[in-house]
Amino acid sequence: MKICIFCSANQQIDPDFFAMTEELGRWAAKNAHSIVYGGVNQGLMECIAKAAHEAGGQTIGVIPRIVEKSGRISDYVDVEILCDNLHDRKQLMEDKADVFIALPGGIGTLDEIFTLAASATIGYHDKKVILYNMKGFWDSLIQLLDELQAKGLTRKNWRTYIEVANSLEDIEQLLSE
Repeated sequence: MKICIFCSANQQIDPDFFAMTEELGRWAAKNAHSIVYGGVNQGLMECIAKAAHEAGGQTIGVIPRIVEKSGRISDYVDVEILCDNLHDRKQLMEDKADVFIALPGGIGTLDEIFTLAASATIGYHDKKVILYNMKGFWDSLIQLLDELQAKGLTRKNWRTYIEVANSLEDIEQLLSE
């Protein structure tokens, strides 16, 4: 399985997020899953790639040319796919991956989550989008989505398109369904 990881490229975040990301990367490699990700050498992006790569897994970096020019490509990218911009990057990631897991992240991660969820709502794909709710990171987003649903602003239960995992065991369970 090719698992696309959306996550932060920042270093100054909770150290537990790094430990949990390493665990996920090692688990993916151990179970012969490839990691599709943004290819950057910083933050949780670098962490997931290093953990998977060092555990014998394959990493596929989908890298905008602006990142390439800035020299921020990870040394742990096994397969490089260069693209022109973030729109292309999202499309290539969607095409390459079987499932998507969002780790803690910012605006870019939110963009990626909602692009895929919106695409699923109108039938472009039926791939799983999972929020890895490390230490309750996504709790406020989950609350917002619940409020949108309660106000009738989602056509179906939002959990039809975005699932929540609070642990690696939850991810394993969701991926086995």
